[in-house]
Amino acid sequence: MDRKTYTAELAGLRELRTGIAAAEKQVAAAQKELDKLTAQRSRRVAGLAGYEGAQAPAIAKASGLSVGDVVRIAPLLDPTPAAVRAVKAEDQAAPAPVEAPKAEPVAASVSAVAPALARPAAVAEQPAPVAASVASVASVESAVSVAPVAAPARPVVEAGPRELPTLPEGPAGARFEAVTTGLLSKRPNFVQQARSTVFLDATTGDLAVRDRVVRLDLGARTPGEILDAVLATAPGTERIYLTAGAPWHDGAERYSTLKDAVAAWLNTPSERWTTAVGSGRDKLAGHFVHQRQPVGRYAPAAAPDSAGTEIRSMGEWFDPDGADVVTCRQAFTLLWQALRRHWDDAVLMGSPSQTGRDLWSRTVPTTGKWAGGYPVLSEELRGLLHATGGQGRTELILPPRVPEQLPALVEYDRTFAYAKHLWKSPVGTPRRITAAAFAAMSEAEQTKALMSCSHWNIRVTVPAGWNHVGLLPAPVTGDRAWTYPSEPGATFTTWAGGAEIHLALSNHLMPWRIEILGGLLFEDGKPLDEWGKRLKAAWADLTNLSKLHADERQRQAAYLASRAVRSVLLFGLGGFAQRPRLVSGTTPIGEALPAGVEILGQDSEVVTWQRQAGFSRDPYAHPEWAAYVWSGARAALLDMKYRQGKDIIAHAGALHAKPGTVVYFGTDGIALTERQPWPYRGEPGDYLLKGHLTGPVEHPTSQEQYLKLRGLGRAELARTGADQ
Repeated sequence: MDRKTYTAELAGLRELRTGIAAAEKQVAAAQKELDKLTAQRSRRVAGLAGYEGAQAPAIAKASGLSVGDVVRIAPLLDPTPAAVRAVKAEDQAAPAPVEAPKAEPVAASVSAVAPALARPAAVAEQPAPVAASVASVASVESAVSVAPVAAPARPVVEAGPRELPTLPEGPAGARFEAVTTGLLSKRPNFVQQARSTVFLDATTGDLAVRDRVVRLDLGARTPGEILDAVLATAPGTERIYLTAGAPWHDGAERYSTLKDAVAAWLNTPSERWTTAVGSGRDKLAGHFVHQRQPVGRYAPAAAPDSAGTEIRSMGEWFDPDGADVVTCRQAFTLLWQALRRHWDDAVLMGSPSQTGRDLWSRTVPTTGKWAGGYPVLSEELRGLLHATGGQGRTELILPPRVPEQLPALVEYDRTFAYAKHLWKSPVGTPRRITAAAFAAMSEAEQTKALMSCSHWNIRVTVPAGWNHVGLLPAPVTGDRAWTYPSEPGATFTTWAGGAEIHLALSNHLMPWRIEILGGLLFEDGKPLDEWGKRLKAAWADLTNLSKLHADERQRQAAYLASRAVRSVLLFGLGGFAQRPRLVSGTTPIGEALPAGVEILGQDSEVVTWQRQAGFSRDPYAHPEWAAYVWSGARAALLDMKYRQGKDIIAHAGALHAKPGTVVYFGTDGIALTERQPWPYRGEPGDYLLKGHLTGPVEHPTSQEQYLKLRGLGRAELARTGADQ
């Protein structure tokens, strides 16, 4: 081969490279379209289940699915004779006897009705329940009976194709009562190394490094120019927090999505810098592509395996809200000092999630049953909890359940909410409870099981006469993932934690009908209690400092530090959930892409991608802890008790407001149409009046509209300075 042929072949290779890259994008687009069409097919199959004469074989042939696939999407399409299905439907419509597992029609699921738990009398503004409140299992049915026979059939809340998994029978089910062999959450025997950190305002160029501020020229604000400028002034810097400016959004209008713009910025070519390959306990290889809080990881191009430098957003820890770099640096100093008072070896790591998990690991007991560490559940069980345990409740309640014209919009926010729910958590290997086993329990045993650390597969019926908000989550397709049915007679199958089920059975308005299909019962433990107590103490110290310090800058820094403690707890808890990992990376143009990736974007040099990496052997994966805390927090949005010692002195939450006044649920806060007489003591979990927008207010039709109104309400309350 001569030089001319060689050059021609190179040119042809470049053309192939371009063609392959274009084909890969087409494949990714085709896969996206395939997923969309598959979801549409599932929804149509589920919709056909509503037809009385629907048959799985016919639908399977029309849809190109197997009969088994059709039945998995829509269990009502079980190819059972129509007469048997009719009997089954009648039996399900009628209240089932409490003594549950007796002989049932073919294909009917086994369940046991949970007892209505003791509770106070109904509040004055609530219409009288259908039947009197009772505590005995034998009289549950009279307390939750639905409308008379002549009434129309009760509506069914369609969960769509997102059917939740259940506990399998036989040998496969054994993995759902197991832990991962050889995987324990142990106390570390090393101390984390602090990173050299600076704080940069990307708008002004101000850099806070140690005890001085330097004004830098950042050029076009590319990663390479930022690194060059910072490292020239502060050699050895390992972490740069950007407090303002968000340069990763520069030129975002040129991209179809904000994520594409961020990926392009992170991968801006530089002669002196390359993507870090990662090393050590506190680093991950490659960049983390996020719309608003990305992480760029870089190493010198001349030594890509050497120590690198991270570019991160201050927003991971708290919203700077206009604070300058000196105040942000002081906030980090105060945060470290506050944590150091409770952990001798406290180190601030790159993110609040990493910091929270590391601090927790240093509270693992050195004596007692769990001195050797907490076992990590099996991968199957972690997958089940991931699929069936939702996070915070986000719901906008629309007319006619609330007025079109709101007399006011009043926002309450639970202070440091999750900190209130860490005192008890599930530990060890769970025990599977079948419907038959639950039915065989005494009422006292059933009540104890529901009040323990537990996770239940249930069939729920909203009682006749109910006119308040929904209590339990129902799975749906789409971005929302969960809804909260409240229409009387609505029935749905779901999973929920013991705290929410206990509330549904014991609330002061009327008990809901809960049929236990199965569940997981854990041992009650306190794995998060010490961690939570120390974080609450650090938060209280900083909160007091933010109110009492004589210097305004110190007050602001202390407030920001207290918000950072909240993030350490919030994201540290989320880290325990250990959902399937999303890994992002880059590959030079022309090289083969890893299998199963989604292409985020590309330039002339590299392709940026991401992919699901599944569950890892993470020794700190405890979705059972996160699920239990989230369940308790959702229940507290509905009903929270104020205690003084052992005495209950007050109640708060949506169920203690008048029906038709709750407008919005937002993870740890709610919005209503009127103020409530809920006390505020400044303690974790208390309801703080956060905003008040005087009406009349047009009801928001979307979350975006609500957030705008919420901002106006907070501004109005700040102007008026009204007390709670």
